[in-house]
Amino acid sequence: MAQTSPQYRYGNRPTMKDVAARAGVGLKTVSRVVNGEPGVTPDTERRVQDAITALGFRRNDSARILRKGRTASIGLVLEDLADPFYAPLNRAVEEVARAHGALLINGSSAEDPDRERELALAFCARRVDGLIVIPAGDDHRYLEPEIAAGIATVFVDRPAGRTAADVVLSDSFGGARDGVAHLVAHGHRRIGFIGDQPHIHTATERLRGYRAAMRAAGLPVEENWVSLGPTAPERVRAAAEAMFSGPRPVTALFAGNNRVTVTAVRVIAAAARPVALVGFDDFELADLLSPGVTVVAQDAARLGRTAAERLFRRLDGVVEAPRRVELPTRLIVRGSGELPPAES
Repeated sequence: MAQTSPQYRYGNRPTMKDVAARAGVGLKTVSRVVNGEPGVTPDTERRVQDAITALGFRRNDSARILRKGRTASIGLVLEDLADPFYAPLNRAVEEVARAHGALLINGSSAEDPDRERELALAFCARRVDGLIVIPAGDDHRYLEPEIAAGIATVFVDRPAGRTAADVVLSDSFGGARDGVAHLVAHGHRRIGFIGDQPHIHTATERLRGYRAAMRAAGLPVEENWVSLGPTAPERVRAAAEAMFSGPRPVTALFAGNNRVTVTAVRVIAAAARPVALVGFDDFELADLLSPGVTVVAQDAARLGRTAAERLFRRLDGVVEAPRRVELPTRLIVRGSGELPPAES
């Protein structure tokens, strides 16, 4: 015999009026019970609580908070929630928000400026108190009316485009320069660079660091030693294989982010000769490979925490000029970046 399922009315939540009708009391009495106010007899309070339980009623905090002028929520626009780099950043922002009694709402831009704008403005339309944005685009003037209306905004990982705002960054230039200098110190003279798309701030800063290290060592950079573009494995694989072949193959590679590094590890494993590798961004299991992968590590959690603390500082009423905070990176030596040049 088939069971009869209860007839739920999805999207139609019970109201205080429903609770009042079930308990046989007035709306004001229900409001007093829900908000913990005095003036209700124990027997009446019990009837109201029984009705709340039976109906599954939840207080509408959004309406109550809006009356106070704050929604106790912030929005976070990430590049890609699936990217391991953003997980600790997201968690750090969430922890700071929680400590301030706020809810975090987030979404991915997929490196699409239109999607970034759509998400950011959707959060604003839902009256978040503040925004933390990892930019996909290079023009953020669309947020100026929102900022003027009181929505605190902090950019993280990359600066805002064409507008003044707080930003928290890692030292991409210095980290890349140090990683390439490390390869030079281990005897490499032909060093390749594979990075992300050239319109991305971090990609261009890391390329600038690579060129600075090569220039400081008095080394040339041949055109076919540099490749910027999407981080899709097929594109990175083709670029790496081209650099590892020919009459003057590179003996070492600097990878511009964790996705490039992972693909490079696979290509190097199949290469005809050993290739030294240093990657920007640490990644899971990098220390368990053979050899372990030497990386320039960012502190993603510190990036998120610093950005969130900056945001809540603004929300607490601190008025000051926009600030640029740049956090240091660190070189983690594990073996892949210390391989000597292979004979060509």
